Amino acid sequence: MMTNAEFKARLVAREPMLGAFIKTPHPIVIEIMARAGFDFLVVDAEHAPFDRGTVDAMTMAGRAEGCPIVVRVPVATADWVLNVLDGGAAGVMVPHVETAAQAKELARAVNYGPGGRGFAGTSRAADYAGRSLKEHLSVARSEVALICQIEDPDGVVNHSEIADVDGVDALFIGRADPCRDRGGHRTLLRPDRAPECAPRRRRELLCRRVRTHAHAIGRCSACGRFQKERRALT
Repeated sequence: MMTNAEFKARLVAREPMLGAFIKTPHPIVIEIMARAGFDFLVVDAEHAPFDRGTVDAMTMAGRAEGCPIVVRVPVATADWVLNVLDGGAAGVMVPHVETAAQAKELARAVNYGPGGRGFAGTSRAADYAGRSLKEHLSVARSEVALICQIEDPDGVVNHSEIADVDGVDALFIGRADPCRDRGGHRTLLRPDRAPECAPRRRRELLCRRVRTHAHAIGRCSACGRFQKERRALT
């Protein structure tokens, strides 16, 4: 059992955690995976058929099981961020973050205030008006994590500036797109042919470079992998 605030605290402290991506839009999957012992789960609304209703049901199931839910949104828009966080998600993972300016807009979107997240005291995140306005505003940011996904050429170039943005809590390195862009897609899912993949070394160096910088400034990072093995978020 873990609260959203505990997940956020462990994330920014760079404590190892074990999570999994969920691509089947049914809350029973959340219940099963939570009881299997995962620390958190990522609802993949970018690459799986989730709408607002199914994301809400998945988040509700996670909260009932004490398993924090991070939602990978399909697009980097304020309305998606608002809907996800009002539903009580522990964090939002945003794909294709390429610049510090974009990261700043996202950081504003997860915070209450002018130009940012609108307040609704009757949402699940606000305990259905069980919290006072003052209480909710004082703890809301400690219960929400912003994770920027680095997977484009500009994102790779600008990763240090993105990580430096106040409000960005972690970076997630999506390795598939850079591999495709460099011609390594033919062997990405073929462990037996991995040595033949020329971009493999460059991907490893990319992950190492981004992780090193993120850790140096106190940010968490994770690198997406396709191998059938458990990986911690470190």
